[in-house]
Amino acid sequence: MTYTNLNSSVYLTNIFNYIPNLFSDIRVDIDILLTLCLIINTLLAFSIVFLEYQTTHSSWAWILVLFLIPYLGFVLYLMFGRPIYREKIFPLSKLEKIEYQQSLLKRKTPYEILKEEHTIYKYRNLIELNYETDQAFLSKNNKIKIITDGKEKFKLLFEDIKNAKQYIHIQYYILKKDGIGKQLFSLLEQKLKEGVQVYILYDDIGSRKLSISSLKNLTDNNAKIKSFFKSRFPLINFRMNYRNHRKLVIIDGDIGYTGGFNVGDEYLGLDKKFGYWRDTHLRIEGEAVGSLEYRFIDDWNSQSSKQTEQLKLKSEHVSTPVDNYLPIQMVASGPDNKLQKIKYGYLHMISRAKKYIYIQSPYFIPDESVMDALKMAILSGIDVRIMIPNKPDHIFVYWATYSFIGELAQYGAQTYIYDNGFIHTKMIIIDDEVTSLGSANFDYRSFKLNFELNAFIYDTKTTAEFRKIFLKDIEKSTLVSYSKYQERSLLIKIKEAFARLISPIL
Repeated sequence: MTYTNLNSSVYLTNIFNYIPNLFSDIRVDIDILLTLCLIINTLLAFSIVFLEYQTTHSSWAWILVLFLIPYLGFVLYLMFGRPIYREKIFPLSKLEKIEYQQSLLKRKTPYEILKEEHTIYKYRNLIELNYETDQAFLSKNNKIKIITDGKEKFKLLFEDIKNAKQYIHIQYYILKKDGIGKQLFSLLEQKLKEGVQVYILYDDIGSRKLSISSLKNLTDNNAKIKSFFKSRFPLINFRMNYRNHRKLVIIDGDIGYTGGFNVGDEYLGLDKKFGYWRDTHLRIEGEAVGSLEYRFIDDWNSQSSKQTEQLKLKSEHVSTPVDNYLPIQMVASGPDNKLQKIKYGYLHMISRAKKYIYIQSPYFIPDESVMDALKMAILSGIDVRIMIPNKPDHIFVYWATYSFIGELAQYGAQTYIYDNGFIHTKMIIIDDEVTSLGSANFDYRSFKLNFELNAFIYDTKTTAEFRKIFLKDIEKSTLVSYSKYQERSLLIKIKEAFARLISPIL
């Protein structure tokens, strides 16, 4: 045997001797890693039960996840389960909000109850509830235009943007640079060149298809743009469960837009899957625009780490006076607060209804408290009508929604499926007296996980107008009676059962 062959033989022998030791070391490392994972799971379970504010159902659900899938559970918890707190997100305090609204409305008290106006006095407890939960001032002098068509919405919005003189604040959950998005961006570029300030805030998950490069022309012209809860990692977002679902535009502090429309061609009815897009938006002039302004500034500043990037509340600016009595409260809710503010407003409205409750929502997955309130209203002889889409944009959400309207149909609710395209409106109206409309759906996600904004409108004429719109939508809908609901196939029943089981996390 040559010297070279001898060395090769020794070398191979050493390798074969080393391999068992290597795998032994790997097994030890894996054992250590698994032990650490179990320790982390145990600590997280302890934290959920004793240190964090979670509902009982939520706590049990996460504890089961942690121990049934222990090595993946803590990653899922970091992404979807961690609660968040206002002091860690929004820099403006409750006192600052109160003082700002007081200065805008020239009012010494946080809200006014006008005994000479029947609707305001009748719903004074709802007004006080919204103030106590969200410091939502009641503004009196407002003018609104109800928009139910995407083409009309963007036509009005673009005209108002063209007339902007000082600034434009834009916030959307979904912002796309498709056909209508390009028109919007082009118009904003022109206003930037005219010296108008432009601030854009979009949700990082909802607008995930919006690339940084598509915003370059705007930023090159000094537009200020931020994404809400932007991930620090390329493939994972530890706050992806908490999304900013609000849709706001404020122009010069005088004109505001809010409601259900985002920015994309589908909202013009150009998507073949959805067809005509039926939504509801408000164009607002008057004192309520100040509440929209506050909400945008607080959201913007929450994503601005540098003091120089933050916007200031300009309490000296007062919206152009509007000689039109229309009381409105703007109520915001989100996971930063233990109180489910908009849901509380919905529950109060349901409990106060004497004649009718009409609801439109694309995602109808109410929790037990809302279901019980609706059942009590139905059994008390109140005319309860609920309208949902006839097609899903989220398959599990749709079948969960269908199961809940079927349950209410059993008690006597009139439930409808909108056939003329896709209905995306989020609205509840009662007794031709009060309307709540905005971004919040009737589901757990809107009640507890998303950042939402709704207008509460206390006006008989306006609510009667919304009722007429609802009744017109019924003409393009199919009634789902309980007898018809019972005829659904076994496959649909299975889909419903599974979707309902996971509904708290949809």
